[in-house]
Amino acid sequence: MSTLQEQIQNVIDTEPVVVFMKGTPEAPACGNSMRALQALWQSGAPIAGVDVLPDPRIRQELSALSEWPTIPQVFVKGELIGGADITEELNASGELREKIDAALGEHAQTVRTVALALD
Repeated sequence: MSTLQEQIQNVIDTEPVVVFMKGTPEAPACGNSMRALQALWQSGAPIAGVDVLPDPRIRQELSALSEWPTIPQVFVKGELIGGADITEELNASGELREKIDAALGEHAQTVRTVALALD
């Protein structure tokens, strides 16, 4: 069984676009997570969401990896983009779509939740 930190790193490394958020894409549990999701959706991104609420260690390990203290955290191809404000600003300027298209090439827009195995 891999550690929680290894699982988080694996999601960051393997998901084209991932948002670590409060709640899930289907049921966001905070306004900032919702704002980041909306910006990603508007930019045409395939979205994988990871809920940080089931276990406080998820947030601790994520922040230790990313050196970013707040939630949500948006990653594109393993690169931390930022939180809700930065994601919204990049979307408004068109840079988010450019970044996603450059990183992913041809892609379908999908939304799904990724669950971490907690012991």
